[in-house]
Amino acid sequence: MHRRGGKRIRMDEPPPDYESPMTPAVEHDSYGGYTSNYQDYNEQANSSSDGMFESPPTPGLRRVTRSKARGGSHPQPVYVAPSASPTSSGRGRPRGRPPGRKNHSEGIHHLEDDASLYLTIKNCKASLASIVDDWIENYKLHREQALICLMQFFINAAGCKGRITQQMQSNMEHAAIIRRMTEEFDEESGEYPLIMAGQSWKKFRQNFCEFVQTLVKQCQYSIIYDQFLMDNVISLLTGLSDSQVRAFRHTATLGAMKLMTALVDVALTVSVNLDNTQRQYEAERQKTREKRASDRLESLLGKRQELEENMDEIKNMLTYMFKSVFVHRYRDTLPEIRAIAMTEIGVWMHKFHANFLDDSYLKYIGWTLHDKVGEVRLRCLQALQPLYASEELKGKLELFTNKFKDRIVAMTLDKEYDVAVQAVKLVISILKHHNEILTDKDCEHVYELVYSSHRAVAQAAGEFLNERLFQPGDIDVGKTKRGKRRLPNTPFIRDLVQFFIESELHEHAAYLVDSLIESNTMMKDWECMTDLLLEEPGPMEEPLDNRQETSLIEIMVCCVRQAATGEAPVGRGPTRKVTSLREIKQAGEDKQKLTEHFIVTLPPLLDKYSADSEKLANLLSIPQYFELDLYTSGRQEGSLQSLLSKLKHIAEVHHEPEVLETCAKTLEILCSEGHSLYTRCDVARSTTIDMIVASYKDAIDDWRNLLLGEETPNADEIFNVVSSLKKVSLFYASHNLNQWNLWGTLFQDVKEIDSSLPAEAIKYSLSSCFYCLLWGLRTLQLTQENGGVTGAGIQELRQSLNEFIEAAQELIRSSPHISIREESYVCLCDLLVVFSDQLYRTAQPLSELICEPDRNLQLLLNEFVQTYVFVPQQEGENDEHHIEGLHKRRNFLAAYCKLIVYNIMPTKAGAEVFKHYVKYYNEYGDIIKATLSKAREINKVNCALTMCLSLNMMFQALGSGGRVTRQHEDFFGLKELAKRFALSFGLDALKNREAITALHRAGILFAVSGGENHEDPTGPPPNLPFLEILTEFTNKLLKPDKKVVLTFLDRRVTTGMPSSRGEDWQPLLMYRNSLVHGETDQVPTTSKRAYGRKRKDPDHDDDHEDDDHEEFPSSLYML
Repeated sequence: MHRRGGKRIRMDEPPPDYESPMTPAVEHDSYGGYTSNYQDYNEQANSSSDGMFESPPTPGLRRVTRSKARGGSHPQPVYVAPSASPTSSGRGRPRGRPPGRKNHSEGIHHLEDDASLYLTIKNCKASLASIVDDWIENYKLHREQALICLMQFFINAAGCKGRITQQMQSNMEHAAIIRRMTEEFDEESGEYPLIMAGQSWKKFRQNFCEFVQTLVKQCQYSIIYDQFLMDNVISLLTGLSDSQVRAFRHTATLGAMKLMTALVDVALTVSVNLDNTQRQYEAERQKTREKRASDRLESLLGKRQELEENMDEIKNMLTYMFKSVFVHRYRDTLPEIRAIAMTEIGVWMHKFHANFLDDSYLKYIGWTLHDKVGEVRLRCLQALQPLYASEELKGKLELFTNKFKDRIVAMTLDKEYDVAVQAVKLVISILKHHNEILTDKDCEHVYELVYSSHRAVAQAAGEFLNERLFQPGDIDVGKTKRGKRRLPNTPFIRDLVQFFIESELHEHAAYLVDSLIESNTMMKDWECMTDLLLEEPGPMEEPLDNRQETSLIEIMVCCVRQAATGEAPVGRGPTRKVTSLREIKQAGEDKQKLTEHFIVTLPPLLDKYSADSEKLANLLSIPQYFELDLYTSGRQEGSLQSLLSKLKHIAEVHHEPEVLETCAKTLEILCSEGHSLYTRCDVARSTTIDMIVASYKDAIDDWRNLLLGEETPNADEIFNVVSSLKKVSLFYASHNLNQWNLWGTLFQDVKEIDSSLPAEAIKYSLSSCFYCLLWGLRTLQLTQENGGVTGAGIQELRQSLNEFIEAAQELIRSSPHISIREESYVCLCDLLVVFSDQLYRTAQPLSELICEPDRNLQLLLNEFVQTYVFVPQQEGENDEHHIEGLHKRRNFLAAYCKLIVYNIMPTKAGAEVFKHYVKYYNEYGDIIKATLSKAREINKVNCALTMCLSLNMMFQALGSGGRVTRQHEDFFGLKELAKRFALSFGLDALKNREAITALHRAGILFAVSGGENHEDPTGPPPNLPFLEILTEFTNKLLKPDKKVVLTFLDRRVTTGMPSSRGEDWQPLLMYRNSLVHGETDQVPTTSKRAYGRKRKDPDHDDDHEDDDHEEFPSSLYML
């Protein structure tokens, strides 16, 4: 193929019609008849290259159906054999089926079944190489029959049962044969082998591709040049690839693309042989006349000419198929076909880059990067990946990279995560080989992805970060002040800290660590990190400032956590839940290494940063990830004692909640039973708690003495009592303090509504009492397991529980401080969950402790939720404050919804929450949706009736000021809520049959209730517009149930009065029409009153109710 030297190829963006890829079956001028051979096509390509590459082909978009194709209204491509030219000789003979074929009926081996090749490959009864060898043997004996067998294989592989006969092959062109096969195609089935599911069909797809490539490989030395086999196969596949029948088009395109790939392999082999022959020829020709072998020289010359002709032949085939198939199929309507085209052109460019790695071919990939389907975009990027990974090909990609770099960078934000990952990897390759092309802004786009919620995208961005910022160089890492040489990772960790600070996402260090920990060893270089923190900087070093130290400690602790646990941060878990043995082993080794290092270095770190609460809170969490047995096996008891002493000192002098909470948790981990150091740690814990309790008792006694003396506490005394209660509460959460008998003095301040304690102190007293109850239950459970539980212990805990619940309710009602009301609400909800009927299942003797919320408590909790959760956002509220408040409100709502999910409160208690589903969807939609789902699992009917109750409440709220206006904005909001409720039932109407029917009955009863219409006794009931809301659920009814509901509706309300066709009756007509579903709306006979009421006559009433219950079982309506 001649190079198009000197021409600058335009690589424009795809034309406007690209967004709607072409429909198949496009009329192409060159398909009317192939009046020129491959060489002619090549000449046309050279002569018209300027116009051809201006923009992608824009074919017509006329849709031709199969029936039209059968009628011959659209000409299929025909491969017409040109008449032999007198000057043609040898390989220049025109292509196509030779005219005037003879029917070799004598001595031909007829196959028993023309589909035998397809069945053999489908069933994989023999190796593909042997199948191809058998076919080649048959071809050598009877090539007409073997060709029919091969053509039949492609027809059958498309799912068509049509048969190609010898007569058809002899007398019909391929376009006519394809039309005949189209007529015989199965219209009913939309499936065909390439898209059918199942392991056997997946295997067939692999065998199909492999067969085509093996066939060409086995025929590469002679048969593919015989001007018969390839001409016919290419003609057939070209015609089929332009068919209106999707199965033909898909199968033929795959076959043609794989055929081209196989020909590329042959071309590479020929190219190697040609180079070898040329070398041998030059070596022989340069010999002196005496040593030169003229016959060998002539033989090499002939061989070279033959190989050149073969190469030209293959290039012509490739060029012809590219223009006849690829150019039209890379924009096919079917994304699978477009994906095939992109995959194979990438293979051609990589293997045969001398021919295909050219801007005139690369532009097709560039244009298709904008494809609407993610799989096609992914194939484009995968095709480019090996090209950019090759150093020798970088020069040929320069123009393409300049043109499409922005699009590739933009694809790193693709909505399809697989595409985004591949785009990042491609940008990494561009960074390696075309570094000057990427701007700082391009790199920043990728930098931000290390914080992506998708782990694969984030880790790919981490690799980009490694390539861009953390490449080793000849940098002098320097020495510390005392002469210790810095480790090689020191400059990289400094850069990482600076990157983290500049990214301004200081609460997301765990995500940055997760992005890098598997690809960069510096994330586990504990010595390097602690040296930066502990060692004083050398004379040529710049010391870390306070912000850098804080960031480094945060990153280091996140690295420790992930290295020891092997767990990714929340929201970025691995796709597979099962941890492999290799990962478990790696986590164990990392845990041991970090323990060995931090056992020694942690105490000095705690000493250095003992005054900084933020740094201290992070550092205190490190022992939670230790391999504790290493303290004894490594003879580090001194380090343990030093750590325990520092924990006690921190608990004594610090008052920040984060520090105290982490300190208590770390002490709990160190005191885990079963370790050799338990005894020593338990003694240290008791000493620490003794100190905290003594401090609390002193502070509270001083406070009460002051009040008894009618003195006013000063700021120090207020601080002491609040701080001591805070420590008691935070340590109570992790340690059992019941043996210190604090309930009486703690609860004394909780039950007094007018307590003089500061609000914060009462809040900590509340939480301490809550933990006291939980530890009491835990103690009883352990005692019960050992068989020693007593009734006195249970009664004592029950009394304390009742007292606390009553006091908490009173605080919610009467406390002037919102923080106390919030704490009381959370404690109540959690206690109801802990002391629910699950106690009966787990420990039957403790069933006396079960608490069931009465109606008043349910109303109280619901009132709190409505008051403090469903509140509009305040104007001018800053983002940080808004997010913090939203998080707190979500916790309140979740605490309430748990009571419904665990069946502690009835489902109907959620009606007041469900009605906010649409209005507060962005804030609480996920919580309400999950609650609805769990409620449906408990009881589908009750859940449906609760939905109806929510809609009733909102409807009544709309009508509070008079009649409901159907055009009101709030009414449309109510319809949207009903639509969301209806969608939550899913597609299985049978499974929800009873629930939906019950909902309709309850809705109808509500619609006809509400008293009489005083203005017009024959007018509609006030709640009748509710039927329009109920219409949203009609499509969930089964057909028989629609008739039952319609009968029930007609018995409750009729439409025959003179005024019944007015605007006010439209909801009824709309609802009836949705129930009859297109049937004639027969207006039932009317009664004097337009809607039914309960009759005074008890006999009539009983009969009527019996009928109702026969249609709708009463059990469906009980909440």
